[in-house]
Amino acid sequence: MNAILVAIAGIAVFALGYRYYSKFVAERIFRLDPNYVTPAHKYNDGVDFVPTNKFVLWGHHFSSVAGAAPILGPAIAVYWGWGPAFLWVILGTVLAAGVHDFGTLALSVRNKGQSIGTIAEKFIGKRGKILFLFIILTLLLMVNAVFAWVIANLFISYPASVIPVFIQIPLAILIGYSAYKRNMKMLIPSLIALAIMYGAAILAAEVPVLQIDLVQYMGGEDGAGIFGLGAVSSAFFIWIMILLIYVYFASTLPVWKLLQPRDFINSHQLSVGLLILYAGLLFTNPEITAPITNPDADVSWLPLLFITIACGAISGFHGLVSSGTSSKQLDKETDARFVGYFGAVGEGILALISIIAVVTLFNSTADFNAAYGSFADASAGGLNNFVEGAALLAGGLGIAPHIATTIVAIIVVSFAATSLDTSVRLMRYIVSEIGVEYNINALTNKHVATTITVGASAALVLLPEGPQGFGSGGYLIWPLFGTSNQLLAGISLLLISIWLKKRGINYAVTLIPMIFLMFMTLYAMFTQVFLEWSWFGNDSNTLLFVLGSIIFVFAVWIIVTAIQALSGKFDDELKKHDEQ
Repeated sequence: MNAILVAIAGIAVFALGYRYYSKFVAERIFRLDPNYVTPAHKYNDGVDFVPTNKFVLWGHHFSSVAGAAPILGPAIAVYWGWGPAFLWVILGTVLAAGVHDFGTLALSVRNKGQSIGTIAEKFIGKRGKILFLFIILTLLLMVNAVFAWVIANLFISYPASVIPVFIQIPLAILIGYSAYKRNMKMLIPSLIALAIMYGAAILAAEVPVLQIDLVQYMGGEDGAGIFGLGAVSSAFFIWIMILLIYVYFASTLPVWKLLQPRDFINSHQLSVGLLILYAGLLFTNPEITAPITNPDADVSWLPLLFITIACGAISGFHGLVSSGTSSKQLDKETDARFVGYFGAVGEGILALISIIAVVTLFNSTADFNAAYGSFADASAGGLNNFVEGAALLAGGLGIAPHIATTIVAIIVVSFAATSLDTSVRLMRYIVSEIGVEYNINALTNKHVATTITVGASAALVLLPEGPQGFGSGGYLIWPLFGTSNQLLAGISLLLISIWLKKRGINYAVTLIPMIFLMFMTLYAMFTQVFLEWSWFGNDSNTLLFVLGSIIFVFAVWIIVTAIQALSGKFDDELKKHDEQ
């Protein structure tokens, strides 16, 4: 099968979905009002609530949601064949992800820019809200651990990417200051910053002394490190500490100082990266060597496909970004369609090229089957397979393999870091909300809340022992991340459905994908938690079993409460709080 034809088919569906379906949802379902005073204007504080140009906000939103997951998930899911992964990315983006991201943004804007967890109280009651906040906290904690783990390992595997990634920080701060203090436009400075980053990438790839290789500094893979750890484990520990110190400051700064300008740079970086990869696809014109389906898979694609591709089709984390940061920066309510739905489409385009990069990497089907011999093999090698496959596509434009590999690694790290920053900020919000709920004043202090967030994230990524050695936390909890993420998306769609029903609007566009997603996710979670991870299973894992069991019970509890809400139990609360 020719890969170009697959790419054209996918992009055509995305374009039609945004042009027609999102317009229908905006005008007939969410009924956006260009004159509605958004929270960004109503509560403008110059820190979190900041009216923002829709293109800049799209850059922040897109960069925050397009982390490593829409690359890693599809790169693993092609284990079941490229056909199922392709269909879920395409249809899931248009019919589920776009509506979910768009919907949570619109819902939050109509509710003072509150997070989806806080809004839950008036739809499913106070108890349901607390349960939902627990699920959100758990998901954010896992996002922090997984993405920190991914970034640290990429820095170790691709040391030439370190300097270009860190150069971006002072450049973003300078751009943010120029834009908001001197009223300069962001576009040209952002493009210049991107050129500097890629110039540094080329230099670092060519000049070994510019590669920050902590493992080699400590004598190579067999060398002695610190605290009795080997060189690789020591390098991992150092990068995790550096990352968490960085995100502490990044998540407490006003959004205009670092978050917005860096994300705007990253939006251009991803646009350039996607342009390189899709243009390289045209020039290399590769054939897909992976099978369309894998009848010999050792685990079934049903339902695991729908939680393995947890971003790139639909993702609960997107709803947290939409309602946690993006809704506080939306200039006009009508911008929500572009920021929310088109942001999901952008991630779908990224997931599509991730699939293509991996399934065209291997010279033959036999080579693919050897690399993807089991689901465990796919999980362990998916990310590196994407980096190598993407480098081959970029090679079609004449970019040297070692430079292309460095640039692809920078793109992955940059977006994982963006998601990490946003996740830590969102978790800080939730911790503060819990402080308000239970009158624990200390938790309402952003530095206390951030310290708790960063400390818990460090413990989760560093302490668990596992097959990856020291710091296996991110690897171990990846399966639970997928189920929790999709569960959160399902609950968010359920809340949007209740909101639409109470307003007398047809809510089928959110209810149908919600039912599908909840069935697949609960099916997958039950199978994993109680059959695979339980103490009575063949492969016991206490951490996953305990966390998964709690989340599963809480989710069922929330669903029961939500069904009661759909029947009218919380009508009085809705009438009291609804700003409509």
